[in-house]
Amino acid sequence: MCVCEVSVNGPSQPHKGYTHRIVNIYSVESIVKAKAKETWTVFNDPIHGHVELHPLLVRIIDTPQFQRLRNIKQLGGAYYVYPGASHNRFEHSIGVAYLAGEFAQALRTRQPELDITDRDVLCVKIAGLCHDLGHGPFSHLFDGMFIPKARPGENWRHEQASVEIFDHLVNDNNLRPVMEEHQLVLPQDLNFIKEMIGGSLGPNEAQGEEWPYEGRGQDKSFLYEIVANKRNGIDVDKFDYFARDCHHLGIRNNFDHQRFFLFARVCEAGGLKQICSRDKEVHNLYDMFHARSCLYRKAYQHPVNKIIEHMIADAFLKADKHIQIEGSEGNMYNLSTAIDDMEAYTKLTGQQIPLCAVSLSGEHPELEEARRILQRIIDRNFYKYLGRPDTGNERPTEVCTNVFVTTVDYGNRENDPIGNVNFYNKYAPDRAIPISREQVSRLLPQNFSEHIIRVYLKNEDRNLAAAKRHFVQWCETHPFQVLEVTFRSTLLNIVHVLCEALKLEVLLVIDFIKL
Repeated sequence: MCVCEVSVNGPSQPHKGYTHRIVNIYSVESIVKAKAKETWTVFNDPIHGHVELHPLLVRIIDTPQFQRLRNIKQLGGAYYVYPGASHNRFEHSIGVAYLAGEFAQALRTRQPELDITDRDVLCVKIAGLCHDLGHGPFSHLFDGMFIPKARPGENWRHEQASVEIFDHLVNDNNLRPVMEEHQLVLPQDLNFIKEMIGGSLGPNEAQGEEWPYEGRGQDKSFLYEIVANKRNGIDVDKFDYFARDCHHLGIRNNFDHQRFFLFARVCEAGGLKQICSRDKEVHNLYDMFHARSCLYRKAYQHPVNKIIEHMIADAFLKADKHIQIEGSEGNMYNLSTAIDDMEAYTKLTGQQIPLCAVSLSGEHPELEEARRILQRIIDRNFYKYLGRPDTGNERPTEVCTNVFVTTVDYGNRENDPIGNVNFYNKYAPDRAIPISREQVSRLLPQNFSEHIIRVYLKNEDRNLAAAKRHFVQWCETHPFQVLEVTFRSTLLNIVHVLCEALKLEVLLVIDFIKL
């Protein structure tokens, strides 16, 4: 801190032997620095313990655009299945910011030659904090189910909205001077943060000769892999949601991200500096990707969860054109067009839609169809699950509107998730090496992705037993093998087959099985 020592005289007529007293007067520059050196804030997080956050991050957290994340469910409709899954994007974002800083600091300590600066670490933290600003109501339900149906052909993802909302947040809250007070260099660091939110280069994009980013040069390409790693999917975003989602779902998390931090190093591979892991950690990384697939199978793609999410998406579609949201310059938008205006979009949360569709249906009869669907969720009167066919490689998404297709994989679609991960060994810690699956184990799975097709009955007025018989006939027509039909439907089908064989009319079937 810059300090000036100034002599201040005593009486106006100083006498001999008067002692000068020294006072410290801060220059204007030092006052600005003193303001920037505010107290860090401690958050008590159930996953990471006491988390200390930089004052600039706290300024961002205290904006309306970020506070909105308190009302965006992290796991969409899973809360209706898992009673503990009530957590929101707000706390996840704080957790990612913390882990991003911890990871960057671990690399900085282990490899000082990387020249990771305080500015770099702060930018990485901000990117982690703001990476999910663009999520809509019920998170992935909004951009993965609702928008594709409401606006077919619209290639819109929440990552794009996160960048746009971050710009809106900075401008609306006049944060540029605050960022400069904290030693960020604008617009370079703003571009860097937005580039990290968008994600690092994918394996195919990295083959290009020109470096596409403005925020940092190729010598710091590894920083783009900390928050959103498109190259291999190993990033602090996953580390936090693994731990946080498992905690709230009541599912054991066997992956230790702290161990990953300890064995991570930056090595040069393919002309870029990449984050690599120790060769002996390859089994742990396979376990991590396997844990991801288990979370998808047990929770994210849980049959009842997907039914509920499809019902919420259907309610959104019914209510879409009838709900008006005011955006910038007084323009009005509906649910599906609010993504075109960030002022309107930031007013959308997971709380408003049920209130609009259920509570206001008397005043707004045009919302009656949406209200009925949401009321069915409240009454636990879900779409009925008919069964699951084996369609091979075919994805019959257009065969029937009641066919829902979900995908469970290891994070790299049908490819080996470790294919894009580089390693190092203790004898050559600065040389990146690939590890093939043959070098790991012969017990690894042959396939890393599968499609799960489930057939449901949406119309509550239809006869369930008849619908299940039609499902079996539908599978035979295509032909698909029936992998799963509910036991109740199997029993009813046997009864109907016997009756048809004996040429008896089915007058009554007593359903004595309580499921």
